[in-house]
Amino acid sequence: MKKIVILLGILIGYMATIGMIFTNIVMFMKKKTDDEILERETREGRLTLDEIQSIQKEDITIQSKFGYPIKGWFVKGTEKNRFIIISHGVTQNKLNSIKYMKLFLERDWNVLLYDHRRHGETGGKTTSYGHYEKFDLESVVTWVKKKYGENSTIGIHGESMGAVTTLLYAGMIEDGADFYIVDCPFSDFEAQLKYLLKVDYKIPAPLVLPFANIFLKLRDGYSIKDVSPVSVIQNIKNPVLFIHSAKDDYILPEMTMELYKMKEGPKQMLIAERGKHAYSFADNKEAYEKVIDDFFANYVRD
Repeated sequence: MKKIVILLGILIGYMATIGMIFTNIVMFMKKKTDDEILERETREGRLTLDEIQSIQKEDITIQSKFGYPIKGWFVKGTEKNRFIIISHGVTQNKLNSIKYMKLFLERDWNVLLYDHRRHGETGGKTTSYGHYEKFDLESVVTWVKKKYGENSTIGIHGESMGAVTTLLYAGMIEDGADFYIVDCPFSDFEAQLKYLLKVDYKIPAPLVLPFANIFLKLRDGYSIKDVSPVSVIQNIKNPVLFIHSAKDDYILPEMTMELYKMKEGPKQMLIAERGKHAYSFADNKEAYEKVIDDFFANYVRD
């Protein structure tokens, strides 16, 4: 009996340790600073400090349903009521979205860049990889429609976690926007975590995920299975442009291919030849711009 109690104590201790370590990594992943993002973007030639300083932007604050302010910039590019909302990836903030902002301003769109919860200037204590973020995106879309009219044309561009957020939002809200551009999303959080545990940590997922999931539910109110774009992709009827780098070894391009296959109705896909994770635009600029122009010509009303 004593041995059983000891073994049970060891098991409980293991579960608690794994659960706490894992959920700390997930919920509080280290973010990049403004200086780190700007240094990278300027060093790699996607923008200059003069461009950043010359942006004619309106600071906006939108209330999250979770009680914190969502901070962003509105940049006017046209008198037309057409808007692109840009949703950045995990550890980044709206400064990372400037390169995409420039792309859409050149194509005669108004652009709204915003910070996800717990990133940049936006409030919120945890990162949830799209679960809670999708509701903040809903608030951003609602803000645009209230301010500029229900008949506004709205597109959403998301990168990495921002792409996951975009798909989860679209699948939840039954096409609250007119179209979506999703760059390097994962198709399913559980599958992504299993892959990272295998590649980065060499740990079998069954030794971690069951316990981690319990602690995630207890600490942040959702489960790993709740973050699954592939489970809602068939709800999305409006056009989706899927983009991924063929050489992405962080989120595999097969995940985007799976989402593309499952998506019903209008869709396009670009598997870019070059680039690591989230570098499809940086390393394939001409192809990236061309597929967006083709997508607009095929599916977006002027």
